[in-house]
Amino acid sequence: MLNIDLDHHLAVQTKAVGAAGEIRDAVQRELENGVKNIFFASAGGVALLTYPAARLLQTRSGLPTYIERSTELIENGNANLSPDSLVVFCSVSGTTKEAVQALNYVKAAGARVLTFTGHQGTPMADLADINIPNAVADDTSSENYLIQTLLVALAVMEHRNELPGSYAQVVSELEKLPAALVKAKQDFEPRAVELAAHLAAASKPVLLSSAGNAWYEAWYFGMCILEEMQWIWTRPIHALDFFHGTLELVEPGVDLLLLKGEDAGRTLAERVEKFVPAQGGKLHVIDSLSFELPGISPQTRALVAPAVLATVLERLAEHLAALRDHPLTVRRYYKKFDY
Repeated sequence: MLNIDLDHHLAVQTKAVGAAGEIRDAVQRELENGVKNIFFASAGGVALLTYPAARLLQTRSGLPTYIERSTELIENGNANLSPDSLVVFCSVSGTTKEAVQALNYVKAAGARVLTFTGHQGTPMADLADINIPNAVADDTSSENYLIQTLLVALAVMEHRNELPGSYAQVVSELEKLPAALVKAKQDFEPRAVELAAHLAAASKPVLLSSAGNAWYEAWYFGMCILEEMQWIWTRPIHALDFFHGTLELVEPGVDLLLLKGEDAGRTLAERVEKFVPAQGGKLHVIDSLSFELPGISPQTRALVAPAVLATVLERLAEHLAALRDHPLTVRRYYKKFDY
């Protein structure tokens, strides 16, 4: 396999799941101490990795849950931010300027702060009330933060008696996920080679679409990988919004990458799946349901589908970078100067 240490990927995601007890204890302690709402307020692309968990709470829990972008929260404020708030941030570097500013802003409002970072001894780790580190990098961060913020949501729901089944049961299934993710990478490798060759040759911007909790991975892959790391023009579009504008761009020569998850958003993705080839567009589907996850129930599969999609898209990213002779670490502008 190209540019990968499978043992490292297994170790990182095993540690991500291994923090389940620490996450549960921390979140439930905050709720017991009077937290009445929760914010997800990360900066940049990593914020998208927290949205499946945030939306799970917004749709399945009675705890008021708010999605804010870091600098926008500072500029606009939020009347619900108070000493009764718990604010969750994720940051690989632990130094992202906008995130550090937002952390200081919410601390000044008296809120409690929980951070997930790739490094200890950084501002995002040291300034937080609770920090849970894991040594992630760009190739392992997506699954890690998708898993760990999901554990935050599940801990909230268990505390409020909103969780079908038990937290312990879901965690016992999640413990099987790291090995399944490595197997998914191996199974997807030939497809990654084929798909990378096709997308590298695309003559028009690449459309990406999805729905449900998988949508955020489509958004993330388009913005952070294809645009930032590969300088490929893209158009991420939610499967619902696709039929309110973007459908008119479909014609021969247009590629659309469709991510299919396993929650209620799947039916919306299937509308796009039927439409694009019928109009002459080239459709590429990556379906989390096509990967085996032994010992993981359909209910839990639906929750972790974004992580499954993220783990195979890492393979696509590596092959794109190699084929285009454009390392994923090369930037023209990002963090090169103030802007």
